[in-house]
Amino acid sequence: MIPAPDDPHIWPKLRQASSYKLGFTDVLKLDRALAKLTSFGPDGLDGVLKLKLAILSSATTGHLAAGLRVAGARHNIAIQVYTHEYGSALQELNDPDSGLAAFHPDIVLISYPYAHLFAAALAKTPEHVAESLYFASSILRNLRDLARQKFGCSVIQQTVLPSALNLAGNHEFQLPGSPARLVAQLNRTLRDQSVAEKFSLLAIDDAVANDGLAAWHDRALWHRAKQEISPAAGLAYGEMVMQIIDAQHGRAAKCLVLDLDNTLWGGVIGDDGVDGIKLGQGSGAGEAYVAFQSYAKLLSERGVILAVCSKNDEENALLPFLKHPEMVLKREDISCFIANWEDKASNLREIARRLNIGLDALVFCDDNPFEREQVRAALPEVRVPELPEDPSYYAEALAAAGYFEAVSLTSDDFSRVAQYQSNAEREKLKSATGNIDDYLASLDMELKWAADDLSNLERITQLVNKTNQFNLTTQRYDQARMQAMMADPDVIVLSFRLLDRLGDNGVICIVIAHRSNSEMLIDDWLMSCRVLGRGVEKATLGVLARQAGLLGATRLRGRYVPSPKNKMVADHYEKLGFSPAGEETGGVTGWALELGSYKMPDLFIKITEVEQ
Repeated sequence: MIPAPDDPHIWPKLRQASSYKLGFTDVLKLDRALAKLTSFGPDGLDGVLKLKLAILSSATTGHLAAGLRVAGARHNIAIQVYTHEYGSALQELNDPDSGLAAFHPDIVLISYPYAHLFAAALAKTPEHVAESLYFASSILRNLRDLARQKFGCSVIQQTVLPSALNLAGNHEFQLPGSPARLVAQLNRTLRDQSVAEKFSLLAIDDAVANDGLAAWHDRALWHRAKQEISPAAGLAYGEMVMQIIDAQHGRAAKCLVLDLDNTLWGGVIGDDGVDGIKLGQGSGAGEAYVAFQSYAKLLSERGVILAVCSKNDEENALLPFLKHPEMVLKREDISCFIANWEDKASNLREIARRLNIGLDALVFCDDNPFEREQVRAALPEVRVPELPEDPSYYAEALAAAGYFEAVSLTSDDFSRVAQYQSNAEREKLKSATGNIDDYLASLDMELKWAADDLSNLERITQLVNKTNQFNLTTQRYDQARMQAMMADPDVIVLSFRLLDRLGDNGVICIVIAHRSNSEMLIDDWLMSCRVLGRGVEKATLGVLARQAGLLGATRLRGRYVPSPKNKMVADHYEKLGFSPAGEETGGVTGWALELGSYKMPDLFIKITEVEQ
């Protein structure tokens, strides 16, 4: 049911309505309310990400706006969509008075059909093939470069939809200049360019490979209306785009929480025992559960944290992990294991607390529809995929949901699970050590820092765009902007890595500041919450104060800009000895520290500069 436009709770209700399985006409009905809501930017959307997205294409794309807005609501994104007249992408980019210029998008999505990138004639020589690919690649690169120059926006480049027909059937590989081969080669080039140029890729060719061309493209609609993406695929297309936007803004999920009985194995461990559950060779269901565990294991190796939330006696719940020969997941793969008879919403809150991550970082997989609905109602922030009845399709359903979208992967991502498991060991040590000073001293901590560390540029950019809770201003920078700041002599970008005897926590803190006469203005200060309470904030200030002094500053100035998630750092500067220095509108506060009177306290942390 679509709520009335004057309903004070319209956004949560629209978001809830968008979460159901929707047909084409349902999407249009829901979009009529969303389009009005997001166009006028009403009050009452606290915590909702508000963005403007423009589609640049040589095809017709107006029909995609509805699916984008509805998918946005599912992801708690109030998005406005701009589409231009057919065939006018380049004109819109170059005209300072165009509708696109007035719209000034935050994100530009580039979507070009193969028919508008390649000539109709067959490329018969290697030289002709190379020329064709260069020409097509140049068109798309020019659009990306212009969009970034004009608007300073992020770019999503859609791969070319593979709708070209084969000319030689199974032996198409012998025709490198056929349209189908050119499209495949161009898409490989786009993938390489996305890594080198740091733009996001909308892999429509992968979606077509999974779903079939007919799910995405209707040749009749292409000929009649130049609609390359079928209207029926509009919501699925929007979902793919929103998954990328979530990842760009640090909103991708971090932790997969798994039920046990009939989710990781068939049967009930408390009733059937280790030998009685279905798992492994001997039955289709047993093999399906192994396949799901294997997919979860691969996610873990990629950097997704695994947790268990089960209604069970813990002793019984642990038995398959310890004794079943065909368990793929072992106890050491699970960073947080909770098995009791409490309701699952409460246990999910406890998992988030123990891991020190937000509820919106959790994905909860449970075979029981009642448990799924109970969690959705109690914790709307938690992502809950609808699992099919047959466990053979569990992994497919989880993969298709796209909760763990990653626009980039760094070495810290691959070691994240080990970092969280080490953190759990630290918490045990803290509990066992009565005195906090003794505990901190026992960790043998070393804080390694670097200024303008280009070797860690990708990880630094990722952390800036993902960190929400311990983030003083929540400013976001793409990689190009971050690199430019590192090259600016009046700007310092400090990055910090914390090590201790239990492991390497990775890059955990970033401070960005710029010089203004005799002051050093702190543009952003952010830190991973998993290292709170160890004195890292004070050690970071010591490094910042010293570097500011070397640049001739006599005062540090910082600002706290409130956001829906960063209330925990409202008193950050006060705790560090800064004095109030003015209050602005919207709860923004200013703070100042005179460097002449600053003295770094004694800490249980060794501080080491990493030479560049």
